[in-house]
Amino acid sequence: MFCLIRDGEAAHSLVHSDDLVLAFMDLYPVTLGHVLVVPREHVVGLGEIGDELGARMWSVARRVGQALRSNALDTADTGSGAGGRMRCEGVNLFLADGEAAGQEVFHAHLHVFPRYEGDAFSVHALWQGAERTELDGHAARLRALLP
Repeated sequence: MFCLIRDGEAAHSLVHSDDLVLAFMDLYPVTLGHVLVVPREHVVGLGEIGDELGARMWSVARRVGQALRSNALDTADTGSGAGGRMRCEGVNLFLADGEAAGQEVFHAHLHVFPRYEGDAFSVHALWQGAERTELDGHAARLRALLP
């Protein structure tokens, strides 16, 4: 679907376009103003995103988040009929890499979720403690595999 959007063959609400990425409104937003930042090149996951592309994705997501935090979508100003005033109070960035991580569309994309008091977005996790020796061992193995 993202390739169809890139090629102008599917409807979308464009937020940003440049030589490396597109940013557009999510058709099924989790929160008001949910934006996807998508590489123009068809890449599936993190392993295919080079440094330049990754930096651009992050930069565009950061700028979109900044615009959202400036309350660009303040419902009192947009006449959206959302009921009451909703001002963006925070932003989450999320990229799922692989099915086990929740990736459903296998074209890499970075979600920009504006956050509002009492919104329905949540991340559930059971934070677990670890021993320092275990963490040091994991860090050493990861360092050895970094490109």
